[in-house]
Amino acid sequence: MTGARGAGFPYGLLGAWGLTRLVLLLFVLRVFVLPGPDVTSDVSVIYQGWYEILRTGTFPLDDVTWQYPPAASLAILSPGLLPFLDYPSAFFALAVLADLVVFALLRYAGVRPGRTLRGAWVWVAGLPLLGPTVYARYDVMVTAVAVAALLAGARHPRVMGALAGFGALLKVWPVLLLAGAVKRRAWTAAAVTGGGIALLFWAAMPGAFSFLAFQRGRGTEVESLGSLVFHVARHFGWSGQVLLNYGSVEFLGPYVDVVSAAALTLTAAALGWLLLWRLRGGRPRSHTLADAAFVAVLMFTATSRVISPQYMVWLVGIGAVCLCFRGSRMGLPVAMVLGACGATVLEFPVWFSHVVISDWLGVTLLLARDGLLVAAALLAARELWWGTVTNPAPTLPAQAARTRETLSP
Repeated sequence: MTGARGAGFPYGLLGAWGLTRLVLLLFVLRVFVLPGPDVTSDVSVIYQGWYEILRTGTFPLDDVTWQYPPAASLAILSPGLLPFLDYPSAFFALAVLADLVVFALLRYAGVRPGRTLRGAWVWVAGLPLLGPTVYARYDVMVTAVAVAALLAGARHPRVMGALAGFGALLKVWPVLLLAGAVKRRAWTAAAVTGGGIALLFWAAMPGAFSFLAFQRGRGTEVESLGSLVFHVARHFGWSGQVLLNYGSVEFLGPYVDVVSAAALTLTAAALGWLLLWRLRGGRPRSHTLADAAFVAVLMFTATSRVISPQYMVWLVGIGAVCLCFRGSRMGLPVAMVLGACGATVLEFPVWFSHVVISDWLGVTLLLARDGLLVAAALLAARELWWGTVTNPAPTLPAQAARTRETLSP
């Protein structure tokens, strides 16, 4: 199958998507069961509980586990669109629909001139590596918005900006999609859309921004890069604890605040590098917008004091967009992310008990997953720098004309 316009019907691609998604559905519907914690409890207990509160017109004001921007309420309320199903079943159905939207967008993008179906295959093969968690969180819905934004970005910067602004009100991280945006219209559209939606929620629903205060007392989540310090330290007498705190399993105790501060410092350093890249970068190529977004989200994820399994859905989606472009050099970093996905499903949910007690199996799994993410982030950053600073796009008149045509709204 080729990437040219007019390619035949993608029976193999669609069949692979359908088969793998059927298996995922059988897991979230508990026909098949993975070892470890029940990943669907977030939907049937937490999300459904929030749904009952949100439908009254207010946010969960006293629930410290509500740590999401106000537009996240739309995802939590969305199962109400399917009143003929119970809440969990409706949520899973909408998650599958979001997955299908991403697949359709990547497949459409892959058959356009200069594109490839590699991106669609990354999505088809990569998402199942995370197991049923992908349908038991609303991150696949956010990723659908992000993928649509990036694929619209080159030709329709206002649409891209509006979708990024909306996505940021769903789960913050889509604001990083703007890392490579060079059109002022994209930034303006993002600011206007995000600001307008935020204002509407602030005026209409009490507690729209209460989530900001709930972040202050967090520790270091047991799956994060910084947590490896404490996983190892427990074997040498560290006196802290592992507790369910603010909705996730975290380390609490001596020096946790130091490690958390170090994680924030690393994130700030990553943002500083991105700013330097923006100042030094040359003429962008057609794939630069997606590549820069992938690097930004990858850096943010790897340095965060929380790396929940569902965060990997973002990386698979943005990485898939990168590989829609023939010129993207993100192939190896994306492959490393897929490897990290395989390690993720093993550390959660399959052997999460080993992670919680910090035995050597749990530590090895985390070291493999987080190590792959860090290595992918460094390699992706190097490739982005090489392609836009060290070896920028040529500025010959013909090339410049093609670039203007590609980037025009």
